[in-house]
Amino acid sequence: MVKGTNRHVIVVRSPDPRVFEEAIFVLRDEYVKERGADQVMEEARRAAADYLRKNGAPARRPSKGLWAMALGTFGALAAGIAWLVYHLAGV
Repeated sequence: MVKGTNRHVIVVRSPDPRVFEEAIFVLRDEYVKERGADQVMEEARRAAADYLRKNGAPARRPSKGLWAMALGTFGALAAGIAWLVYHLAGV
């Protein structure tokens, strides 16, 4: 809990919300005074982008829906062939 002090806080929205929604930086007063607000904001954005580059979302795997659709199509095709063979054989 912080009492009686002012804190400089920067909130940076994520360029890839699959990994994190926003990054919150709590800065020292001296640091902001030395660098200036624009430079500090740019450094915060760069830090968030570096994190994403190093620890980004894992590579996407094929959708399970695609597999389900392929299996359904295969099942329908097999049933159609079985029906055709059954009726052509006259059984």
